[in-house]
Amino acid sequence: MTDAAAIPAELSFEDALQRLEQIVSRLESGQAPLEESIALYEEGARLKAHCENRLRAAQLRVEKIVVGPDGQAGGVEPAGFD
Repeated sequence: MTDAAAIPAELSFEDALQRLEQIVSRLESGQAPLEESIALYEEGARLKAHCENRLRAAQLRVEKIVVGPDGQAGGVEPAGFD
């Protein structure tokens, strides 16, 4: 996956992160020629953005349970992460 192709939208966070770790390992080894290093860096940047988007989407789906004064669950509301 070192070509200039876009990262598939359906790529899971875990698979993207695993590939990103492989890229980092290859770059840190210092064994990749310059052109390969550039292509790997570009792919890594796309994977990083993909992972950030996946995390952002997951964050928006998280809800927290609202507990009423009687101690009973009163519903849900979006979780605040700030």
